[in-house]
Amino acid sequence: MIMRPGSGDLFIWRLDPEEFGATWDSGIGAEKVGGRWNSKGVRVVYGSLDSSTAILEVAVHKGFESLDTVRMMLTCARITDLSSVFTIDDQSVPNPNWLFPGTPSGGQQQFGDALLTQHPFLLVPSSVNPHSWNLLMNPELATGKYELVLQERLRLDTRLNPPWPLMSSTRHG
Repeated sequence: MIMRPGSGDLFIWRLDPEEFGATWDSGIGAEKVGGRWNSKGVRVVYGSLDSSTAILEVAVHKGFESLDTVRMMLTCARITDLSSVFTIDDQSVPNPNWLFPGTPSGGQQQFGDALLTQHPFLLVPSSVNPHSWNLLMNPELATGKYELVLQERLRLDTRLNPPWPLMSSTRHG
């Protein structure tokens, strides 16, 4: 199935190491370490509205070298209940700096925790690219409100992890 812009559908895209592909919708990883919009101990699935942003969101933490050398799974699911999506923007947060790159505050995580107890999905601007959006999912509240559409191995363009410059230009004779 090909997802076309303007189709009216909302998708969540996610990138995981291959061994976690089957549990992409569990939220266990974010539960273990916490995240931008959740405290440690709170299950959340972090994804993006498009595959490129999902890749960038992982690359900003792991680097393109890791994405080039680790077997990764790209997952896409369609949100079937659009009324269950809550949008976070600069008007809905107490501190607009939460929408910019940086270390999340305890207040930001608690704010996200509270919203995730009320809403199955949170739509938030990406801090990697503020013109893109991330979609967070509470796996318990979201049950039955999404369907898996695609899951395949990531095929990353190798130009994103070029080889080291050749040293031959510095050698003499």
